[in-house]
Amino acid sequence: MPRTTRRAPASLFLLLLALASACQPSEQRPGLWLSGEPAPLPEDWSFTDAHSEIAIEVRTPYGLPHSVTIWCAFADGRLFVAARDPEEKRWPGWVARDPEVRLAIDGRLYDAKLLHLDDPDWIAPVRRAYAAKYQLEDPPPAGAPPLRYWQVVPRG
Repeated sequence: MPRTTRRAPASLFLLLLALASACQPSEQRPGLWLSGEPAPLPEDWSFTDAHSEIAIEVRTPYGLPHSVTIWCAFADGRLFVAARDPEEKRWPGWVARDPEVRLAIDGRLYDAKLLHLDDPDWIAPVRRAYAAKYQLEDPPPAGAPPLRYWQVVPRG
């Protein structure tokens, strides 16, 4: 058997492994499908205080999922996510079109829906929770990029 034929299965395996690992988002690099153990939405999201970043997977108009890492905050018994400078990113627009998302937190996958917050009375405690968790100024300084907030709710 020629040497190149024997290497083909190993090369294919390494290629598939590289592609699979490239699907997960990391820091500034987006990904595709999130992986993990499917789990029901928890009643208590307070465990997210221990996580500085979580991953979110959104549906795109071109059929492939798009995933990124984001910050989250727990406030008033609920989980919230935000986008800094949302007009400069694609995923907030895709969420506006289809609010059903998947979150990956600590190896678990949660199918959820994002409810956009636009009421200042709702946003204020969420902004304070973000400021406390991430040592941010509250209110944000003049000229800071805008933020868009969503509450994580069950699908349906």
